[in-house]
Amino acid sequence: MKKFNLFFIFIILFSLGSCHSDSSSPTEATADNTVKTGKVTGKVMSQNGAKAIGGASVFTFDDKYKIYYTTSDADGNFTLDAPVGNHTIHIQTGNGSNFRTEVATTVKNNETLTLDLSQTKLNQVAKIAYVKGSYDKIEDIILSLGYTATEITNNDLTNLNTIAQYDIIFLNCGSRKYSTNQALFPAIDANLAIFVANGGSIYASDWDVSYLVGGTDNTSGCAPAGGFVPDSKLCSVNNGNSGIVPAVVSNAGLSSALGFSNLNIDFDLGAWQKITSYDSSYWEVLVKDGANQALMLRTNHFTATGIPVTPIGNAPNTTFVPVCVTIPGTNIQITISVPQTLVPYLVALGATVGPCSGSSNSGFIYYTSFHNHAAGNIGNAGVILQYVILNL
Repeated sequence: MKKFNLFFIFIILFSLGSCHSDSSSPTEATADNTVKTGKVTGKVMSQNGAKAIGGASVFTFDDKYKIYYTTSDADGNFTLDAPVGNHTIHIQTGNGSNFRTEVATTVKNNETLTLDLSQTKLNQVAKIAYVKGSYDKIEDIILSLGYTATEITNNDLTNLNTIAQYDIIFLNCGSRKYSTNQALFPAIDANLAIFVANGGSIYASDWDVSYLVGGTDNTSGCAPAGGFVPDSKLCSVNNGNSGIVPAVVSNAGLSSALGFSNLNIDFDLGAWQKITSYDSSYWEVLVKDGANQALMLRTNHFTATGIPVTPIGNAPNTTFVPVCVTIPGTNIQITISVPQTLVPYLVALGATVGPCSGSSNSGFIYYTSFHNHAAGNIGNAGVILQYVILNL
C-alpha cells in the first residue's frame, strides 16, 4: 500500500510540474517583486447584445494561480486589474456552469486594454427547458436575451432520460394543471428530486410552488401531499391579495447587479402564494416585503436519501469544474468554474472543489411569489427574473 501511495504522489507532483496554466506567459514582476499589472475593461452583454449584465464575475489568474477578480456593475461595465502577459479572461454568472465566456488577451504594464462588445457577450453553455404556463412566459425573457429554451410538458417531466438532457428547467405559473395530470405527479416528484440532487436547477413561480412542496395547482396549507422539498423547509399559502407590494432586494449581490434595492411589485391577480414560513438555514431570502416576509427564495441545499447518481445536462461533456476560492487579501469566498487542468493548482492554494456553500452536488432552486405575466412584466420585476435566468 505504501508503494502505491509513493507512486501516486510522484504522479501528482509530475503533473503539477508539467501541466500548463491558464496563463500562457510568465508573470512579470518589478524590482521589488511586485507583480506588474495592467487593466482590462469592458461591458458584459447578453448573447444578442441587447442587455447589459450586472453582477457577472470577471477574473483571470497569474502563473502562480493567484486570482484577479472583479464584478460588472449594474450597467455591465467592469475594470479588472490583471497581471502582465498573455491571459484568459473569464466572464461568468452564477457559478459559471451554465453561462460563461472566455477571452484570450495580452495585458501590458500600466496600460488599459478595452475588450470589444463582441468579446464580452455572455454565452449560454446550458441546455434550458420550460413548461408552458397560464400566467407566466419566462421563455420570452430568455429569448429576449438571445438565449434558447425548449418547451417540455408534464409528461416529459415523468421521463428522467428526457429531463436529464437539460441543466435548467423553468416551471411557469399555472403549468401544473393537477386535475388533468394528477396521475403523473408521483413520477414527476421523484424525477425533480433526482434532477436537483445531481446538479440540475429549477425555477418555479407563484402557484407552481406546488411542484416543490405538493398540492394541486397551488397550496392552501403547510403539509400538502406530494412535492420533493420537505414541508418543514417551506410553507406557502394561496391567500395573497391583489395590489402594489413595496419590496426590498435584501441580497447585496442581487442589489448591486440590478442597481437598485427598492421596487414595487404589482400583484394584479388575486390569490397569489404568500410564503408563510421557511427554514432560514435552507433558503436564502433575495427579495422581501416591508413586513420582512420573503417574496423570493433560493437554495442549493437540497439532499435526499436514496437518490441515484445520474449525469445531468452538460456535466458529462464539460471540462470546467466549479471550485470555491478566496479572493486574495479578503475573507470573501466565491464559486467559479475553471478548466479542469487548473483544479489541482488552485486546491494546492486552498481552494475546494464544489460550491462555497450548500450541498456539493445540489443544483439551485429559485422560487418567487411574483412572476412574469404573459401580458408583460410586473413592474421592474422583469430585471430580477433576468438575473434568475443567468444565475441558475
